Amino acid sequence: MSSLLIEGPSKISGEVRVGGNKNAVLPMIAAAMLTDEPVILHNVPDILDVRNMLELARVLGAEIKRDGKTVEICAKNIQLTELPRNLCTAIRTSLLFAGPLAMRTGSAQLWPPGGDVIGRRRLDSHFYGLRKLGIVVEADAVPYTFVRVGSSEEQIDMFLDEASVTATEHILTAAALRKGETIIRNAASEPHITQLAQLLSAMGAEVSGIETNILSIRGKEKLHGAEFTIEGDHIEAASFLALCAAAKGTIDVTGNISPRHYWMTRRVFEKFGADLRLEPNHIHMDCRKGLQIEPDFGNAVPTISDGPWPQFPSDMMSCMIVAATQAKGTVLFFEKMFESRIYFVDRLIGMGANAIVCDPHRVVISGPARLRGSEVVSPDIRAGMAMVIAGCCAEGQTIVNRAEMVYRGYENLSEKLTNLGVNIKAVD
Repeated sequence: MSSLLIEGPSKISGEVRVGGNKNAVLPMIAAAMLTDEPVILHNVPDILDVRNMLELARVLGAEIKRDGKTVEICAKNIQLTELPRNLCTAIRTSLLFAGPLAMRTGSAQLWPPGGDVIGRRRLDSHFYGLRKLGIVVEADAVPYTFVRVGSSEEQIDMFLDEASVTATEHILTAAALRKGETIIRNAASEPHITQLAQLLSAMGAEVSGIETNILSIRGKEKLHGAEFTIEGDHIEAASFLALCAAAKGTIDVTGNISPRHYWMTRRVFEKFGADLRLEPNHIHMDCRKGLQIEPDFGNAVPTISDGPWPQFPSDMMSCMIVAATQAKGTVLFFEKMFESRIYFVDRLIGMGANAIVCDPHRVVISGPARLRGSEVVSPDIRAGMAMVIAGCCAEGQTIVNRAEMVYRGYENLSEKLTNLGVNIKAVD
């Protein structure tokens, strides 16, 4: 088990360059299984989740070449269609190989996926979509089996009962290798789905409705290789902005950044009184005056809630909760999507945060609080990063155990934090 040792409080200033969007890269690796030609991806972050997905592709028989931020994947010779249990359980997106393998080779076998412990994460939408595409799914026993039996070119029109990001990615990818039109209604529309759709288009599929909740894809019997540059990770960028806000610092975030991906994030930071300026490939924040939560009309306690894109991302709730502990005022956080994400707040309370956990989905934060160093455990990627931010604000030493959970989503984290002024040490 690895740990991060932080001596706080930290004075934050400087520049940080974010890596490529983790949640775009992972489905793209699975999508590379659709063709026997090379798929070249640029701006690929070197994080644990990406390493695990690449290893899954390698086990299947794909040839992987990595040169810095560029990864070339050639699945010309797929030798296996059964993925090993240890790799499947290491990452949630291992399931995304099921559809592409079944569509290209006729069958696939996978063990139940792993990932963050943030509550129940349904697979129903995945199975519903794959079955609509003509894939027989047997999930009553493990490993799960997926067998393609349908070959109709008739239009398939499906409606997802939840705007699931990974289910949308999965169905979209599998449909790219099916002749005929597939319509996905109530599809998720996050930036990483847009980028996946653009990659599939570059591989020869015809995708329309990109950035909307109705996607239409006309697949091909055979797709070709493609080359694609991944945009900066908006969750990583917002995490560093939350650090800057909580620690009352200044920061410049650079990378392959699209300002429109941060409009809702900026609106939330505005409620905290944070000065945030968006420019192409550059975000500047100055919080040296501190944070003050803006009450709603009638002096009501404001609510920060997550929701499907373009609402505030669920993955940002944990870091913003920590920022709220350092702001003057009171705010209610309403986590609608995962019933266990709020549980990490107990660790914040142990560090001195003034928080009331109302139920598994809601917590009231009043600040500013004087945090003290503590030894904590990272339950998932985003809560782990939130505990790192808390350690940067706290007085004394904070030890964040199970730091490997944070490394799943944040590249060169210790180096980036050190460059911003954090006294941090990574230990195994």
